Amino acid sequence: MLSFQKHGSATIITPSNLEGAFDPNLFDVEYLSRNDLISAKKRGRATTYFFDCGNTTGVLRHYWRGGLIGKLLSDQYLYLGFENTRTYQEFKLLVELEAIGLPVPKPIAAKVVKSGVIYRGDIITEALPHSQSLLDILKTRSISQKELADCAKTIADFHNHGVNHADLNINNILISDGRVFLIDFDRGTRAAFNPQEAQSNITRLKRSFDKEANRNAQFYWLEKDWQVFIEVYNSALKTA
Repeated sequence: MLSFQKHGSATIITPSNLEGAFDPNLFDVEYLSRNDLISAKKRGRATTYFFDCGNTTGVLRHYWRGGLIGKLLSDQYLYLGFENTRTYQEFKLLVELEAIGLPVPKPIAAKVVKSGVIYRGDIITEALPHSQSLLDILKTRSISQKELADCAKTIADFHNHGVNHADLNINNILISDGRVFLIDFDRGTRAAFNPQEAQSNITRLKRSFDKEANRNAQFYWLEKDWQVFIEVYNSALKTA
């Protein structure tokens, strides 16, 4: 399922069906910039880079810590074994989810760099064409009933497959060419269906809608939309 390349202190992970060796330079923002490969940037808590990656567009994301600890350690994580790194775990999960047909960005490569007792990580996925996050959509227009139902059914499908998205919010739900995708599976897991984890995801998502509604003066979201979402989600959820 996965292949590994060693480059000094770095280990690069790719899907086992990747043809040829992956170029480690594609993890280097300076290299991408120097060779005019960067096509766009998206700024959030950290900058995500969109770049020319062969015959597709890659999305490069570095792993940064959040919260108070992030101010001290920024991008450093305690190394407790390669398979325990957040980078490896997210990439492995993406490969697994893509293999069972769930709508996630195609995983291209990931990198873990070990230095003593700490590591740093990066991940590259394939960009989703013509995509907009649910947040960006709701800032400009109302979501259609079909889009709303598709979002609810998609999230229920992930939960039916036992997927726990650690940060389910409206910025991590994308609509690409009429299809709903979930992105950013850092700290995500997959096991047997867990109703408590599923409910925690939904509660977090509701907070995300409320937070952005209060933050943005123009935000096309109503409480009745949430009620429709929950009804469709519950009907699509398989609890047996």
